[in-house]
Amino acid sequence: MKKKLAWKNPFFIIPFCILLSISLLLMIHAGYISDIYANSFEKQLLWFIIGLVVLFVMKFFPINWLFKNSIFLYIFNLLLLILVLFIGEEINGARAWIDLHYFNIQPSEFMKISYSLYLAHLCSRKRFFSFWDEAKFLMYVLLIFLLPTILVFLEPDTGAILFYFFITLVLLWNSHLHKRWFIILGSLVILGIGGFFYLYFLEKDLLISLIGTSFFYRVERLFTLGSGMQIENALIAIGSAPFFKFSLAKTGIYIPEAPTDFAFSLTSNVLGIFGNILILLSFLCLDFYFINYEKKIKKKEYKLFLYSFLTIFILSQIINISMNIGIFPIIGIPLPFISYGGSSTIVLFIYLAIIFQSSKAK
Repeated sequence: MKKKLAWKNPFFIIPFCILLSISLLLMIHAGYISDIYANSFEKQLLWFIIGLVVLFVMKFFPINWLFKNSIFLYIFNLLLLILVLFIGEEINGARAWIDLHYFNIQPSEFMKISYSLYLAHLCSRKRFFSFWDEAKFLMYVLLIFLLPTILVFLEPDTGAILFYFFITLVLLWNSHLHKRWFIILGSLVILGIGGFFYLYFLEKDLLISLIGTSFFYRVERLFTLGSGMQIENALIAIGSAPFFKFSLAKTGIYIPEAPTDFAFSLTSNVLGIFGNILILLSFLCLDFYFINYEKKIKKKEYKLFLYSFLTIFILSQIINISMNIGIFPIIGIPLPFISYGGSSTIVLFIYLAIIFQSSKAK
């Protein structure tokens, strides 16, 4: 019997189409909010079309080649991260985009793909015969983690660093590594966080002298929850929205950066609370779909790649929605398939293309 194509499964395609449709409605509405987003609908539609083309083209691509040559993809992305520091376009205080005239690309987003491929390839094939084998492997993983992390930190892009860290943690946990290393890592993290909080609350002058004024104020913003016009207006938009609504005109509460970081709140202006519930249900359906998708994948490195996608996909939902309701700092995490953005959208489609192809590999 012919196997049903993964991306044609109704448990995927229905919630997926709902999210894309809501996103396009938000982009139409965004055009009424500000001239900055005048072409946001056309551009977002273009990203979705490109993404769908990627899904189709990848059906004919040998994805095993991507894993075998992932080191070169990783190095190429490192070069892009270096390049963006010199020629990158600065937006909202971050030099994170390379201007290609017709559109911008964000190398830190594409690094998620190459880093996931390379780390999945490493973790699936490495076998350990002693404590020192594990230690040397961890030192190498630390190196390939720190290289993009430092470069992205200089942009700065806090959100991407968070994803690199959790991808590393999840893939190492599912590797052949002994679990004692996680006790050691957890202890070091707790000590580091404890030391930081001590300096932050009791020795601020010393902390500023160690990390510099610029970085200190970036960190300090992370401790500011529920304040500022963005979050206050986002909370008002959600709290004052009716249950059912449909309005593409310039109505509701004005929210700065609404189509990107605050797309969830913007949905309240366009579709009311019903729209927010529809988003949550669609994500819940997709989360369970991809969690169960592991059963269709045989090869270890493909499974690890799926775990990296799930890490990004679920974490993005949690952080972005938490940002919108004021319980998490604003760190520029987009809502998957909803928020405006070319690089983040294309990267998600590439993840999907590789995952769907991985279920066909033996």
